[in-house]
Amino acid sequence: MRVFSSPELTTEPTLTVGDVARAAGIAASAVRFYDDNGLLASVRTAGNQRRFHQIDACLVKIIRVAARAGLSVAEIRALMADLPAPRAEVTVEDFVMLRARLEADVRERIAALTNVLDDLTSAHKLCDVPTE
Repeated sequence: MRVFSSPELTTEPTLTVGDVARAAGIAASAVRFYDDNGLLASVRTAGNQRRFHQIDACLVKIIRVAARAGLSVAEIRALMADLPAPRAEVTVEDFVMLRARLEADVRERIAALTNVLDDLTSAHKLCDVPTE
């Protein structure tokens, strides 16, 4: 099952950096950064311009959520490693899997931070500070 089944949508990478940036609501420099760091997979034209699949605008939104959750570029890259190449082949099931993996990671981070907060706010001292 393809994510986009509308006949006017193509499987060819046709979106420019600016197109993806506008669709995702981010700066063009962020799109280039994501591409340069392997989070997106552009195809270069004969004139060396980047072209993206239409699905990349959706992927940018997932990347942004992952970054807000505190994932590093390497962690986001690993999270997205199982997505098909070319990206035009991404399915609804792929998005469900990606969302579930991201959710699990965020829940683990919340649990770890909750433990840190418990350590900071408990009645037990973290250390003894010498008094003069």
